[in-house]
Amino acid sequence: MTATAGGPGSWSENILEYFLRNNQITTEDGAQIIWYHAANHKMQVNEALRNSFMWTGTAHMIEADVILPSERSEHGQPIMAHPPEINSDNTLQEWLAEVIKSNKGIKLDFKSLAAVEPSMMLLENVKRYLKRPVWINADVLPGPNGNSRVVDAKPFIDTVTSFFPDVTFSLGWTTGWHPEKVNEGYSWTMVKEMEYICNELNQPVTFPVRAALVRQSCSQLLWLLKQSHRYSLTIWTGKNDSYSIEDLLFIRDHFDKKRVFYDILEPQNHEFKQAIGIKINL
Repeated sequence: MTATAGGPGSWSENILEYFLRNNQITTEDGAQIIWYHAANHKMQVNEALRNSFMWTGTAHMIEADVILPSERSEHGQPIMAHPPEINSDNTLQEWLAEVIKSNKGIKLDFKSLAAVEPSMMLLENVKRYLKRPVWINADVLPGPNGNSRVVDAKPFIDTVTSFFPDVTFSLGWTTGWHPEKVNEGYSWTMVKEMEYICNELNQPVTFPVRAALVRQSCSQLLWLLKQSHRYSLTIWTGKNDSYSIEDLLFIRDHFDKKRVFYDILEPQNHEFKQAIGIKINL
């Protein structure tokens, strides 16, 4: 099934088209998008919303993690934290109140189904202020060396789309990386399972994939992107992963530049941007 990206300001608008239209990037190249990762605590949100910060320049997309402090409580207030952390100085409601003052795109990452519905209700309250890309993320399948709990794909997708049928999904695999052994990549079974989940959706879907596992999965991920023009990749990195700038350049050489985004940590992000000749405006 195919569908076109959403119109200007919709949550399914291609982020390259959005930021190009707003003169924040100069060409349709996913490497031009600057991410601020894990903007959970108030200090991090303030830094992400400032015009610039160390290394990366001005962020286009702000990524943050949403949990319920207690999944046993149906009336719990969603807060901004990444497990194993379970406390935060920031609720989702407070986070949204700050971010809507900016023009930045949003990616919200969910580690459990329990947090999704109360979060969608809060998003619904501010939707009229969010004429920009909004991505909703969860790991819905086990991936290479993955041992974290997955979020059940069908109720996750159904809950989100019941509120926002035009949202952009970010659907990934749980993964692990071990420095002392050979790390397998994304298998054919893994990518075909993901395609089975996504092929009936109408909205754009980006697949977050771990940088250290992409090179050995090139055939599988190229196949996955060929299944629909709605699909893209978001390359991310674990804090202790070992991978080279050459691995990132390999990805750039083999995939469509319009369909790969790079949410990677420093200093590799800065080195990568330098290697491909993208100037960062600090």
